[in-house]
Amino acid sequence: PKETRMTRRIRTRRESSAEWSPLGDKTRKHPSFLLGILLVLLVRKLNFPVAVVVEAFAPLTIVRQKAVGPRLTTPTTSIQSASPYTAPAFSSSTALGLRVAYQGVPGAYSEKSTRELLGENVIAIGRPDFESCFQAVASMEVDYACLPIENSLGGSIHENYDLMLRYDLTICAEHEFRVQHCVLTKKGVKLGDVKYAISHPQALAQCDNYLRGLGIRPIPTYDTAGSAKMIIENDLPENCTPENTCAIASDLAGRTYGLNCLAKGVEDDDSNFTRFLLLGRKGVTQYLTQNVPAKTSVVFTLPNAAGALYKALACFSLRDIDCSKIESRPTSVSLLNYLKFRSQQKKNGSKREELSVPRFRYCFYLDFLDGKLSSNSESALANLREFTDYVRILGSYPRESRLVGPVAAAVEELKTAVVEDPTEISLMELPSDSEDGETPLSIGILGFGAFGQFLAAQMARKHRVSCLDKLDKSVEARNVGADYYPSFEMTRFLKDLDVVILAVPMIDLEETIVALPVDKLAGKLLVDVSPLNQHPKSILLRAFASHPEIDILVTNPMLGPTARRAQASAITASAINGSKGGVVLTPSNAEALAEAASSRWDGRPVVYERVRVANIPRCDRYLKIFEKARCQVIEMGSDQHDATTGDAEFVTHMVGRLLDQDLLPPTPVMSKEYEALMEVAEMTAGDSFDLFFGMFKYNERAQEHLTAMRENLASLERQLAAREAYLMAREEMRNNDRQRLLVETRLLLQELAKGGIPEIQSEHDSEVAKHDKQTTEIEGEGDISIN
Repeated sequence: PKETRMTRRIRTRRESSAEWSPLGDKTRKHPSFLLGILLVLLVRKLNFPVAVVVEAFAPLTIVRQKAVGPRLTTPTTSIQSASPYTAPAFSSSTALGLRVAYQGVPGAYSEKSTRELLGENVIAIGRPDFESCFQAVASMEVDYACLPIENSLGGSIHENYDLMLRYDLTICAEHEFRVQHCVLTKKGVKLGDVKYAISHPQALAQCDNYLRGLGIRPIPTYDTAGSAKMIIENDLPENCTPENTCAIASDLAGRTYGLNCLAKGVEDDDSNFTRFLLLGRKGVTQYLTQNVPAKTSVVFTLPNAAGALYKALACFSLRDIDCSKIESRPTSVSLLNYLKFRSQQKKNGSKREELSVPRFRYCFYLDFLDGKLSSNSESALANLREFTDYVRILGSYPRESRLVGPVAAAVEELKTAVVEDPTEISLMELPSDSEDGETPLSIGILGFGAFGQFLAAQMARKHRVSCLDKLDKSVEARNVGADYYPSFEMTRFLKDLDVVILAVPMIDLEETIVALPVDKLAGKLLVDVSPLNQHPKSILLRAFASHPEIDILVTNPMLGPTARRAQASAITASAINGSKGGVVLTPSNAEALAEAASSRWDGRPVVYERVRVANIPRCDRYLKIFEKARCQVIEMGSDQHDATTGDAEFVTHMVGRLLDQDLLPPTPVMSKEYEALMEVAEMTAGDSFDLFFGMFKYNERAQEHLTAMRENLASLERQLAAREAYLMAREEMRNNDRQRLLVETRLLLQELAKGGIPEIQSEHDSEVAKHDKQTTEIEGEGDISIN
């Protein structure tokens, strides 16, 4: 038959070895068609996730990618086996824009380490602290972060260990950086003129002998590269001038700020190395071939049992896997809560003492010299999961500053790039840093009750907030920095809003949504903050099914008792001030409320689902309000949320309403358990009954929980009654036995007083008669004489 365009293209690619398939000649005739059929079957018929299917099929067929513009295309390599170590093809998509965050200012050792690992042309972006580096990678503002994890002299940087647990980033590479301190001065200054040395305290301590020998007085400052910047800006400590002061920093800092390097390598110990990790959103495990030395970092927790650590390490030693490092750190709050949840799930129905989790739990960070996809590592990790409560792989990556995968491709492409302006590759700001560069959101809160006021107190600090309520909330709105609109000014309220928060009780939610003017909601983001997500989601989708221009986001900010506590203090203050008609926040209380929101939201979960979002940047900016308050922002489906979190909140509110103030009177001395119960009761007391009724009405399992609570209470009453009856019966039996023994003892004593006990006397008489009879028989025989 006549050759078609598609078959000719396939034949040309096959002849040029640009395409290869291990499935045989028949498959090579139409590889794209057959692979497409397999993908459709796996995704649509067997419900496999698309990402998993694509990643699984990546090693089977390597197709040469067409280079777009100046992008680098990696040459195709043939596949010899189908082992998990086979490296799939890749192409760099962001090579010329490779952005890497580091902690510090330009010229810092972290920047120098970043450029040693990734090349001089990488765009290095300095951040004020370590967490901002993690946030920049997680928010996709940068591609990677190069951060120190341990120093050969100073030990581990524990903050970064904790942040690796908090953020879902993966280790892509490591780099051992040699720290060399330099003496930097202004041009024209000689070493003999220097009287003072400024730098970070640790750097000054590492050069103490050198400075002491020259008679130079050390003065600690906040940073090494920052000290070089201080000399240029003449922002020096007292008695210091640019002519008599040097900075102890890197040679890169000297080049960055135009300083002379009078001496290099002035540290007292030349074994000063810092290990850096390159963290990204995606790992490079699939690019680790058998000829690439690999390392894997894991974190795990162990049960409080004898020999637990020994068993965990035996998983690796018995398989000849070399462990290069192990360190323990206290467990974070979120992980500790997860371990408690796991413990309750595993030991459901057991005794309470078996469910308790020790207050002090530790995470073990372990590095072993092997890739996680090798057979030994897979067996070791599977065995490790049998002995541990929690295991997470932080990354499997190449050792000794090697690069693989997209990182290596990007670095190779950067080598040929021409940088015209050096300031383009050394930055200090990101778009999210400048509040002026990012227009504040205009947020409207529909329903300005206790929770709405608490949200407004935090959001009004950086955004424009307005509120609408049926009651007069003008005083409360003014004190938190919000604009108040009465209910009849709905049109004015919705004008120019970016986000509309529905902070009304669930029983009023449908009525409120139906009353909204649909034409005024076009292009806005509707956010629900109910404790349940499935019911608001169905109402919003049903009400705005024909209006796709309205974005819908359902959330559950589980801010805990903090909000209610702050609100309770405001209520108390307003009562003292003699206010009537609701809660009135004074400016001082409003400021305290905002401070509570910003400081005590740390670690609080905020669950959300993007039901229908077209303007994703705006939605991300709204969620970033909670991220900046250090909340745990978790994306979760409504069904899963209601089945887990929704049920837990309903049970919590139910228990809190049962524990009223009469059952929990204040005491001068309170145990931790009693204090926790008071906290639950206090939290639920600050919420309206409409909120609790909505949680009951729209939770399908609420009636089951009530029935279970009633049955558990009845069972507990039966157990108490049975135990009380048992103790009473046992005591009664003991009393009866005691009375009987007393009567028998009294009778025996009476008989003894009379001269003998009848039963004993009769037995004595029978024994005497038997003895006399035997004596008579023997005498009759005449064989034996008895005296």
